[in-house]
Amino acid sequence: MSLPSYRQLPISPDKPPRSAWGVWGDDDQLGTMNLLTVERAQRGLALAKRGAIFPLNWNLEQPFPPFYGRKPLVHHIDRPVPGYPLLDDSMDSFFTQASSQWDALCHVGNPDYGFYNGRKDEDFTGEEGTLNGIEHISRKGIVGRGVLLDIARHWASLGKSLDGGECVEFTVADVEACRKAQGVEIETGDILILRTGWMEWYLKASAEVKQGLAEDSLARLKTPGLAGDESVAEYLWDLHISAVAADNPALEAWPHKLEIDHYLHYRLIPLLGMTLGEMFFIEDLASDCAEDGVYDFCFTSAPLNLRGGVGSPPNALAIK
Repeated sequence: MSLPSYRQLPISPDKPPRSAWGVWGDDDQLGTMNLLTVERAQRGLALAKRGAIFPLNWNLEQPFPPFYGRKPLVHHIDRPVPGYPLLDDSMDSFFTQASSQWDALCHVGNPDYGFYNGRKDEDFTGEEGTLNGIEHISRKGIVGRGVLLDIARHWASLGKSLDGGECVEFTVADVEACRKAQGVEIETGDILILRTGWMEWYLKASAEVKQGLAEDSLARLKTPGLAGDESVAEYLWDLHISAVAADNPALEAWPHKLEIDHYLHYRLIPLLGMTLGEMFFIEDLASDCAEDGVYDFCFTSAPLNLRGGVGSPPNALAIK
């Protein structure tokens, strides 16, 4: 199908301004994931040439201590039958968005227009018939062409200072400069992955710094990431990607004002139906891409088939 540009949205006057509501039908619950067609899955699979596999999932226990007031994951290994060689396990305080994650289309609503495709609060029950949950993406499966834009490494090559523990906003010009320097084209349906340098910084941070971030994440957490203005939303939509993910906690730079013109989440998820990924572990993949100069790869992801799930670990792989 021929997709409208951002400036051509909405497709009808009864839809919110600059929204993709109805582009894939009024009952759609996949959003831009609809762009992962059979042909684009085959395109991605063809990129798995060397058999080099890069898991993109951070430890479920990380970051530790967890951010935003979440409780640490507690993993229990059980022996249900005494004296019998059999193990079972369970987890307490498992927050689906505490570590590497996809945001479902029920995660964030727009302050003025609500959730993707006009869903309301009462549509999110977790019971049969719940809407916009992660299970729709899980049942489709994510297979396609992944593209890494290593902005942190690109800035380093230019001698530009980038502190992974500070708020640095990457503009459209910054992203495009990195893309051109890497010599990569972005195609319809691609999964775009951004390396901001935050995770590299966090992994090297002291226990005291990590404790402070956890104690008051809203006030103390600072990260590089995408700028939150509308020009970035327009750029990402017009690329016609299926999803965008990064190695930082919010995709966009943090902190930011929780206002429509400064917060990408308010546009990308509820208005454009775009799936966002956060805290992806891409350090090993990025090193390999820098070594061989190949920044596209087969990307696969199997989110949890959790009814009404607001998010999920990605269970993602890059295969080159």
